[in-house]
Amino acid sequence: MSVIEMKKNKGIIGFWNKQKERHPNITQFIVFLILSVGITSLQLILMPLIKLIFAQTSLLTISFQILQLGSNFDGSAYYVFDYAAGSLASGGGGGLGYFLAVQITLGIAQIINFFAQRNITFKSNSNIWTAAFWYVLAYIVITFGAAAAQGFYKAPIYNLFMNTWGMGSFGETAADIITMVINSTISFLVFYPIFKIIFKQEPAK
Repeated sequence: MSVIEMKKNKGIIGFWNKQKERHPNITQFIVFLILSVGITSLQLILMPLIKLIFAQTSLLTISFQILQLGSNFDGSAYYVFDYAAGSLASGGGGGLGYFLAVQITLGIAQIINFFAQRNITFKSNSNIWTAAFWYVLAYIVITFGAAAAQGFYKAPIYNLFMNTWGMGSFGETAADIITMVINSTISFLVFYPIFKIIFKQEPAK
């Protein structure tokens, strides 16, 4: 046994390699989770920056409310994508600017997530274009589902931090973080079983 092999069998690396052999699914999920946390952290950095950029434009005053599904408890229309015109501080929904900030942030995160999970977590060698097709399709479906769910918790969270607790702009940032974490958690947990299907390890020819 070489010196390098002896070092691999010792310490944290050796312990991790043994766990991968004994519990491959558990260690795979741990790697998936670590990468997911890292990508979520990246979103938490990108989101305020992109949102700040769009806040300086007229996009903030353009309402983006589409795909109505019934009504809210107060009788107002319920939209899957509900971004009313005006800043959040003034009682608006952030308008088209907020919508674009969210989607651009998620788009960047998902592109990085695709390659990281495929190459690191699942070590897939299947056709990348086939995997990308199913990934994009799953991303679209999950985006609509997460957006619909966001209608139930987005407004109460912002109202709690900004109005009830009177935290102003700091409360808006805190609400941004919480909603992004919730949205990311939903996405990543739903994506894991999908990844198990589309990121396959094919036998070497």
